[in-house]
Amino acid sequence: MLVRGFVGSVLVLLGGLVVSTLPPSAPLLETELLLDLRGAEAGRMAGLTVVLLGLGLLAGQWLSLCRHVALAEGDDRDDALALVRHATVVWCAPLVLAPPLFSRDGWSYAAQGMLAHLGISPYEHGPIALHGPIVEAVDQRWMETITPYGPVPLLFGDLAATQTGNPWVLVVGHRLVALVGLVLLAWAIPRLARWTGVNPALSCAVVLASPLMLANGVGGLHNDLLMVGLMAAALVVGVEQSWWLGAAVGGAAAAVKVPGGLVCIAIALASLPAGALLAARVRRLAGAAVVSVGALVGLGIVTGLGVGWVHGLTVPGSVNTPLSVTTLLGGAGDWLAGWAGLGLEPATVLRLVRALGSVATVVVILAVALRGPTGSGARALTALATMTGATMLLGPVVHLWYLLWVVPFVAVLKLSRLAMMGVLALSTVTGLLAPLDSSLHGAYLAIALASMLVACLVPVLLLTPRARMRIERIVTAEWLPPVSGRQPQQPARDLDVHVEHPVDRA
Repeated sequence: MLVRGFVGSVLVLLGGLVVSTLPPSAPLLETELLLDLRGAEAGRMAGLTVVLLGLGLLAGQWLSLCRHVALAEGDDRDDALALVRHATVVWCAPLVLAPPLFSRDGWSYAAQGMLAHLGISPYEHGPIALHGPIVEAVDQRWMETITPYGPVPLLFGDLAATQTGNPWVLVVGHRLVALVGLVLLAWAIPRLARWTGVNPALSCAVVLASPLMLANGVGGLHNDLLMVGLMAAALVVGVEQSWWLGAAVGGAAAAVKVPGGLVCIAIALASLPAGALLAARVRRLAGAAVVSVGALVGLGIVTGLGVGWVHGLTVPGSVNTPLSVTTLLGGAGDWLAGWAGLGLEPATVLRLVRALGSVATVVVILAVALRGPTGSGARALTALATMTGATMLLGPVVHLWYLLWVVPFVAVLKLSRLAMMGVLALSTVTGLLAPLDSSLHGAYLAIALASMLVACLVPVLLLTPRARMRIERIVTAEWLPPVSGRQPQQPARDLDVHVEHPVDRA
């Protein structure tokens, strides 16, 4: 299982060298065979096929891993969590040195870090202010745009740029920073799972080693992985240690990407007594906001970058993505308006629907903050999953890797059989679809080939009798915490928190 998954990752790496965007000055492009493959359409199609076959192999081994830990008994149960973490390391290893896969955002990160290193604010200038190899692979649509990210990734990019100007090395450095988020998830997920009484090893397997995580979080190299890792760590710290310390870590998550700050609301709810009055709720929410915003602004001041990221928050919304519900509905509305001859300005309905989606998101967040249950870490998890889910689903732009905001917090909840099957299927399909998100850029033949391959892989992985039996065993397995003489540790008394299930501080 581990070896076959490793082979799958190697195939993704090798195929990715053929289909991914690389700087023309990269020494690897001096290899004649690679040049021939990248220069011929048949070679690029072969590379894409290798990538998808590797992703399919990874997906199959991941489902086998989930089944193994779900059904583990005796000594195998004790070793299940270690096995999941070991599998994650083995399957991630080949992807660490890969170029940014299925997205060119990693090259933008390297350029933004270089801007910060040179004393050019990424909040005022785009990568176009640079020249040379550092910008050779940056997507042209982002060359003149400022960054929407907080000071944390820019700080790491600045530090890396003090050591080298090689864009590929800088990209690997950014991936290592993103993997800090994966490490934080590996630490936090078992603790979160114990709050709700679900299998920690299975929750870790669903989150850490899934095709969604490997393809989009690790291979795709996105700041979202670091953000969600900090969010999970913040929630654990906020419930098991102190709410203000958790809010500070939540501020650091927002300093990666603004949605990371949503965890502070969940921390505030969990830190209050059960049935807390509105006045107490508002005071705690205000306190968490002060601490988290203070951490966010403080990081901007310490790094010298300030709060210019506020001006870049609209940058992601400058593109239309087919995964955004509001974008699809707005685009359909504009088409109908044109067909009916209403004479509206272009994108009028699109802007309106997107605005309504943003308003609906705020309403959901306020409803959770002001009416959500208090005094329970388990219920705080549900609140956080609700807020991140609404932010993603109703957002003006949605990419596959945005699912990383939601899945880690859903996977630790007690799900119904159907919901668990949905999580497994979604994580499988979104991993296989990773090459179709933005890396192909209008290469219609490649898109058609990839779609056909995915259409063949999905039934094999999810719909054959053997696949259905494997998934059925995963979703119907029950896990009960082992009985031991050890007394569960309670959250700190000064938090006045009631947690429904024992919380392990180990």
